[in-house]
Amino acid sequence: MRLERRIAQTGREPLRRQEREPLWRELLGEQLREIRLARGETLRGVAGKARVSPQYLSELERGGKEASSEILAAIGAALDTTLLDLTTGVASRLTETMAPARSTASNVIRLAA
Repeated sequence: MRLERRIAQTGREPLRRQEREPLWRELLGEQLREIRLARGETLRGVAGKARVSPQYLSELERGGKEASSEILAAIGAALDTTLLDLTTGVASRLTETMAPARSTASNVIRLAA
């Protein structure tokens, strides 16, 4: 789709590839892997405790799959964390990631006013 048409349809320019907002599943995957590695756990060990396949857990850690809250709660329990901790952790990562873009947008709006 041409840029002009996309802007007309959405009312805004699309994010450039390097400015793309991170996906929830990507940030969650990073967090799951960091927690697992910090605990010295193997992919197979955590997957076994959570009753998911190691392949599925690996796909989650790479940000390639969306998981249900039940699955995330089971993986969280296997990592001795809670669904709340996982959710707030991802929200914090998203806030940190998007803060520079938000402050730049705020400055542009203030300058325009």
